[in-house]
Amino acid sequence: MNGRRSNGVPALCGIVAACLAAGCAATAEPPRASRLADRSPAAAFPDRSEPAVSAGARGGSKPPARAFEEGRVRLTSHESAPERDSTPEEFAESAESSATGIVPEPAAHYAIDLETVLQLTSGQNPQVAFARARIQEAFAQLDRAQVFWLPSLRAGVTYTKHDGSTQQVQGDIISASRSALFTGFGGVLPGAATPAIPGLYANFQITDAIFQPRIAERTAASRQSAATAATNDALLEAALAYLELLRAEQDTAIAREARNHTQQLADLTRSYAETGKGTEADFDRALAELAVRKNDVQRSEEAARVANARLAQQLSLDPLMSFEPREPTIVPIELVSTQTTPAELVARGLTNRPEVAESRSLIGEAVERLQREKFAPLLPSVLLGIGYGGFGGGVGGTITNFNNSFDSVAGAFWEVRNLGLGERAARCEAQSRVDQARLREIAALDRVAREVVEAHAQVQSRRGQIAAAREGVRAAISSYERNFERIENVQGLPIEVLQSIQALTQARREYLGALAAYNESQFRLQRALGWPTG
Repeated sequence: MNGRRSNGVPALCGIVAACLAAGCAATAEPPRASRLADRSPAAAFPDRSEPAVSAGARGGSKPPARAFEEGRVRLTSHESAPERDSTPEEFAESAESSATGIVPEPAAHYAIDLETVLQLTSGQNPQVAFARARIQEAFAQLDRAQVFWLPSLRAGVTYTKHDGSTQQVQGDIISASRSALFTGFGGVLPGAATPAIPGLYANFQITDAIFQPRIAERTAASRQSAATAATNDALLEAALAYLELLRAEQDTAIAREARNHTQQLADLTRSYAETGKGTEADFDRALAELAVRKNDVQRSEEAARVANARLAQQLSLDPLMSFEPREPTIVPIELVSTQTTPAELVARGLTNRPEVAESRSLIGEAVERLQREKFAPLLPSVLLGIGYGGFGGGVGGTITNFNNSFDSVAGAFWEVRNLGLGERAARCEAQSRVDQARLREIAALDRVAREVVEAHAQVQSRRGQIAAAREGVRAAISSYERNFERIENVQGLPIEVLQSIQALTQARREYLGALAAYNESQFRLQRALGWPTG
C-alpha cells in the first residue's frame, strides 16, 4: 500500500502453494482407496471429438479396471498437457487487448492455478483497489489535519475606483471621485486604506488543531483494517470461484465417463438384441438412459463455462478468456489444522480479524470526537493576519503617493454555542456515536466467533464425509465391474449394469462434492481467522 502497510498476500500464496504441493505429493503413492488413477487419458475417456466406441469395436471386452480406480477422475481439461502456461502479466495483457477491441481466440486456453488466482486478486480486484484508495484518502486527510494550524498565504493586486456620493467617518455625505491601487501580500476592499484581506492568514480553533490529527489517525487506521478485510473477502471469493471451476471440470469428466459407460452398455444390448441373446426392451432402456447422460454432459459443460466466467469477473479479466486449471484433480487442502480446538481458533480469530481492529479504531475515533466537543468551549479560536505591499491613490483616476504599507492583526476569542445548549447537544451527539461504535464492536466480535465455530464444525464434518464417500466409490467401482462382467458372460441383466452406472456416477459426485465442500470450509475457516500467514 505504497509503504503505508505491508501486504501479506505473497506469504499467504506461498502457504497455499505449499498445501497444494503437499496434497499432490501425498497422492503419489497412497493406499488404493485414495490413489489417483494413473491411467493414460485415452484409456479413461475417449477423444472428445470422436463418437463413443461401440462394443464391437472394443472386441466385447470391458474397460480396464484401472479406468475406475478409487473414485478420483482426472479433469477433462488435463487429459492432454496444456500447450503453455500463462503468467499473471500475460493475463493482464490479455485483458488490455480485449479493452482495445482485440478479442481472444475462443479456443485459447490459459493455464491457471490457485496461487495465481490469489495473486491476481490482490493486485487487480476492483474492491481491493477501492479499499486501498480509501486508505490514501484517509492519509491525505491526516496530512491536512496535521498542518491545520499553519497559516495560508495570499498575494495579488487590487484596484478600486469610486465616483459619486460617499459618507465620511463623522457622518456627512459628500460627493467624491477617487481611485486606489494595492499590490503585495493581501488585498484591500473598496474604501479601505489597509489590506482587509491579509496576506498571511490563520483562523482556527485550538481544539481542532489538537484533536483533528488524532481523529484522522484513527480514521486512517480503520480504513487500513477495512482494506485488509476487503482483501480477505476478495481472496475468499476468488478461491471459491477457482474451486468451483475445478469442481465443475471434474464433474464434466464424471458426466462423460457415465455417458461412455452407458454408450458401451447400449452397444452391448443392441448386439445382444440383434443376436437374440437379449431383448429390444433392454436396448431401448439403455438408449433412454444414454439420452439422459448426454444431457447431463451438456449441463456439466454449461456449469464449467459459467464458473469460468465468474472467475474471470472475480479477477477483473475478460470473461471470454478460457481458464484451464493446472491442478490435475481436487485434493484436500489443509490450511488450518483440524486438531486445533474451537476455543483456540476463536481466540485467534478475535485477535487477527481486521473487522475487529476496524471497529476498535472507529471507537477511538468516536472517543476523540467526544473529547473535542468537551474542550471546545474551553480553548479559544485564534485569528492572525498580516498584510504588506505597496498602496497608493488619488483624486479621480490618478494614482499617487505610492508607498509601502504594513498591517497586522492577532486575536483570540472563546465561543459558547447557543448559550451553552448547543455545547450540551454536541456532547450528547458525540457520546451517542461512541456508544454506537462500541455496540458495533460487540456485534463484530459475535460475528467473528460465530464464523470461526461454524467453519470449524464444517471442516470437521466434511473431513469425515470424504472417507465415507471414498468407500462408496470403491464399492460402486466393484459393483460396476462385477455386473459388467456378468452381462458380458450373459449371466446378468442389463438393468443391473444400468443401476451400477448410476450408482458409480452418484458415488463419484458424492466424493467430488465432499472434497470440494471440505476445501471450501478450509478457506472459510482461514478467512474467519483473518487469513493468518504464519
